[in-house]
Amino acid sequence: MGESRSLGSAAWTEIGSPIVLIPIGSTEQHGPHLPLDTDTRIAVALAHSVRPADAEVLIAPALTITASGEHDGFPGTLSIGAEVMADVVIEIVRSAGWATSVVLVNGHGGNHRAITTAVETLTAEGRPVSAWWPRDIADLTDVPATDDLHAGLVETSVMMRLDPDAVRGDAISPGSSVDIDALRADGVALHSPSGVIGDPTGATAELGEAILARWTTSLERLIEHLG
Repeated sequence: MGESRSLGSAAWTEIGSPIVLIPIGSTEQHGPHLPLDTDTRIAVALAHSVRPADAEVLIAPALTITASGEHDGFPGTLSIGAEVMADVVIEIVRSAGWATSVVLVNGHGGNHRAITTAVETLTAEGRPVSAWWPRDIADLTDVPATDDLHAGLVETSVMMRLDPDAVRGDAISPGSSVDIDALRADGVALHSPSGVIGDPTGATAELGEAILARWTTSLERLIEHLG
């Protein structure tokens, strides 16, 4: 198996031509039952879970404050906006010219516009960068992704698997059902006072384990293709 370790723990003389994974999370409300750093925890866990077949993989420090403007109005949420976020990612990837490739391991859907803009710019410059997003779990749950947008069944199940003590079980309750376009236009607070978009009441650690396994396999396949 290939090597996977933290970039921050390496000396510069120990770095060859690795694939660098950058976990991208957020600091934003995740309802009354999940911690503000849920997206970051998930992205970091996924990055460290990969076991590449051949490639050397280094895990960069996570980006923890990103584009979370849709959660404005909830205490604890911090955001740098989509434009700044895009610029941050562009400059980070540009600085990693020593890497074979950079993979952005995304845990926060609200970064989609910023990441898409950054990847388009970097690709046009000829820089080897890929964006990985959680997907391909439709067969694991009968809840459509459009009904489980934030702090719902999927995220709650994954957190139950990663850190069950961080899940406030007595605070789990159904949230709102909101069209994603309305969510982007109006923000979460207008449509869901609790901050939950979806229904986390059926969440289990077993489902979380299955979801994480599927996402890990997907990420490993991308890395193997790049290597």
